[in-house]
Amino acid sequence: MLLERLAPAKINLGLHVLCRRPDGYHDLETVFLRIGWADRLAARPGADLRMTCSDPALPTDERNLCVKAARALQRAFGVTHGAALHLEKHVPYGAGLGGGSSDAAATLLLLSDLWDLDAPPDRLHALAAGLGSDVPFFLGPEAAFATGRGEHLTPLMDPATGTPYRFPFALVVAVPPVHVATVEAYRLVRPRATGRPDLRAVVTSNDLARWRAELVNDFEAPVMAAFPGIRAAREVLLKAGAGYAALSGSGAAVFGVFEAEAAARAAAEAARQAGCRVWTNVAP
Repeated sequence: MLLERLAPAKINLGLHVLCRRPDGYHDLETVFLRIGWADRLAARPGADLRMTCSDPALPTDERNLCVKAARALQRAFGVTHGAALHLEKHVPYGAGLGGGSSDAAATLLLLSDLWDLDAPPDRLHALAAGLGSDVPFFLGPEAAFATGRGEHLTPLMDPATGTPYRFPFALVVAVPPVHVATVEAYRLVRPRATGRPDLRAVVTSNDLARWRAELVNDFEAPVMAAFPGIRAAREVLLKAGAGYAALSGSGAAVFGVFEAEAAARAAAEAARQAGCRVWTNVAP
């Protein structure tokens, strides 16, 4: 029996770093949006737990977050057998797109099915939160408002219809050949807890002029000052006509939002020519 599952990336539509906590983490506010750029995870039954990956640069031992997720699931449910996992890697890692976190969430869901655990959602969420701040998001809806370290999630709703929010724009995600360490990004950022707009209201307005005025990622200014290649990638998207462009997470990925698909296609090509890895939700 072979089971497969996609592990999609995310972008952050706004990100507020509010304060540093006594435990060393930071309290955040952000809107997570799942996108179609995805890894693919496959699992087969096995006597022990082992993993392979299409990218030889990634570890496949106990350092890998998929393996950590599988071990956590084994311990939580008393599973004594294993599985053979294979990760087909497409989402750039270390880019602020949550690829590793999504892979871990996919592991929890895939192995829960493979091992026939019938795991309650709250238990999976608790396991996910223990693996990483972004992991719980990938167990839930496509868009969510996140607080705490990012693990406290509320589905993002369209206030006009009362239905789950659906992103209405063409999107281009560009990842320049730059690596930003999360620890370094937090060292650069200045937390601020007061005077922040309501990210939910700003995002769900779908008003790009309002996004430009109010939708801020606190990592963006200091990270782009330290890494000019990221700023250059964002400028490529803006020059191509993005109505809004920003850093995702702590970088290095940037994304551009477009009202016209033709402009998004042109921006995607321009970003590729600039040396970025690129994903877009519009057809060629």
